[in-house]
Amino acid sequence: MNYFSDLLSELFWRLPVSSTLAQNVTDPNVLGQIQHGWNHFVKTGQIWALLIGLVIGYMIRNLTSYG
Repeated sequence: MNYFSDLLSELFWRLPVSSTLAQNVTDPNVLGQIQHGWNHFVKTGQIWALLIGLVIGYMIRNLTSYG
């Protein structure tokens, strides 16, 4: 092993167990978070930017492809 990997292994093994294995979950409602994010995406109009970008990108791809 080289010096760098020895150093990393030493640092990893000196970490407290709570910082490597445990996680703090503040809001376990994952589907609610996805729904909130999607509603925000639609409400702010970013969906239209996505759709327009996909259409323009598809058109440019077809114009620049050979064959």
